[in-house]
Amino acid sequence: MKPVVEITDLSISFATDGGAVKAVDGVSLTVNRGEVLAIVGESGSGKTVTAKTILGLLPDTATTGGAVVLTNRAGTGESDVVTLSKKELREVRGTDVSMVFQEPSTALNPVYTVGWQIAEGIRAHRKLSRAEAKREAIEILRKVGIPDPEVRVNYYPHQFSGGQKQRVVIASALVLNPGLIVADEPTTALDVTVQAEILELLRRLRDEFGTAIVLITHNMGVVADLADRVAVMYQGKVVEEADAKTLFANPQAPYTKQLLDAVPRIGQGRIQTTERLALRDAGIASRAAEGRTDKPVVVAENLVIEYPGRLGQKGFRAVDDVSFRIQPGEVLGLVGESGSGKTTIGRAIGGLTRATGGSLRVLDFEMVGFSERKFKPLRADIGFVFQDPAASFNPLLTIADAVAEPLVIHGRASSPADARKRVDELLEAVQLPKSYGDRFPHELSGGQRQRASLARGLALEPKLLIADEPTSALDVSVQARVLELFAELQAEFGFAALFISHDLAVVDLLADRIAVLYHGKLVEEGTGADVLDHPKDPYTRRLLASLPVPDPVEQAARRTVLAELQSSPGDNPA
Repeated sequence: MKPVVEITDLSISFATDGGAVKAVDGVSLTVNRGEVLAIVGESGSGKTVTAKTILGLLPDTATTGGAVVLTNRAGTGESDVVTLSKKELREVRGTDVSMVFQEPSTALNPVYTVGWQIAEGIRAHRKLSRAEAKREAIEILRKVGIPDPEVRVNYYPHQFSGGQKQRVVIASALVLNPGLIVADEPTTALDVTVQAEILELLRRLRDEFGTAIVLITHNMGVVADLADRVAVMYQGKVVEEADAKTLFANPQAPYTKQLLDAVPRIGQGRIQTTERLALRDAGIASRAAEGRTDKPVVVAENLVIEYPGRLGQKGFRAVDDVSFRIQPGEVLGLVGESGSGKTTIGRAIGGLTRATGGSLRVLDFEMVGFSERKFKPLRADIGFVFQDPAASFNPLLTIADAVAEPLVIHGRASSPADARKRVDELLEAVQLPKSYGDRFPHELSGGQRQRASLARGLALEPKLLIADEPTSALDVSVQARVLELFAELQAEFGFAALFISHDLAVVDLLADRIAVLYHGKLVEEGTGADVLDHPKDPYTRRLLASLPVPDPVEQAARRTVLAELQSSPGDNPA
């Protein structure tokens, strides 16, 4: 049979004020029926631009050459997407090819129910009544695993979790039974357990419906879990293409090798962790010999954080009876899926959320019922690195002004200009040229913005740094550099850190100890070797089995283990 899509010598350039920029250069790819082709590469490699061309979603500033021949599901007709008019493109989208976008919250309209949005897509292509379209919407929600679809078809997007919203987006893409689905980073912002569910759903679509999938991702574990073939892109070109097992077992292109080497693996950082523990213990012993005692930076005892209910409803307990401590110079990794309470704990330590019960001492200051006036002087000793630096930077301030802001607020400098020398030192410490201080946030890449965010977090030389998912949205190669930089800075400045993440391999790389949260409770705590090599709690075992690894053979075995854990009542967390 004909391929579902055949891309031949595709070239795409964008018109800019500085001249034409070539994003894709001579790419040729084919996708067959029921096949998953993964296109991988770092940001700017051209993978998303190539995928959007299949749906004709490029802006008017794009100039396209070559051919993108799309075959309909029945195999009776084909069309070159590059030459189609806007009206012809509307007929092709949804029926022949659909797209699953990276961020479901922005793909779904917040003012309409999900059922209405799915039915709208059906009625745009088929003459059905509203009731008939709604029945089909309910059926497709059932197929993608949304519980109680008859009720939830009337829910709004904000009433679904992140993983359920992604299922709704997949349902919208699948409802007209297209031959090809383009999935652009469909699991990037999801927890490993939810990610495993979405990958299983995509695999079922391929097997049961014969749907071909073009998967755009930078997560090599996801590629190993789902892809049949892999195309590696770098600077607009395909540098390597092979079936998944061959590519992972014997990569040929230097860039592919570099990409695979950058993937963090559990156990990879144990030697570094041992060295850091030895250095920290030596420092503690040295200070003890000098008569100085190091108090823990953070001590939580039976900590409770509860959000009050509204309109007479019962409050929600986000953190329930949690106890842990962070020593000076120590990195504690806090892991768990969305809703486990890990970000709430981080915000409570920073004084951004109120602790309501138990005890939480931060830098020897009690946070339960604390006075903002008394706590304010301690804020200079606590640094924050947020998940999305693009959202945490003021777009109207230059990078230098943003990094200088904590120094000005806490009286360490009279103005951003007065702080510029210190800012330049900080930028160089995070391996950014000091000239980048004159740029605005949108002029930096994701990895560069995260480095600038690290510089801002360290501006006041804090005793404690809270890093909330600082690498979750970064490419693996950029993530590897940011993590390496974090470890170097932590060794150099000696700050304690709470590192919040849902990626166990990343946490294992950096943390001295790991704490696992589940539904607001601490279910396991210990070193990486204790928690990850010999997990005691069923939830920790399920988290580990859900984490995809960059090896198709090993990943297939891990899928079997995860299925057994999920099917065993005695091994599922209560």
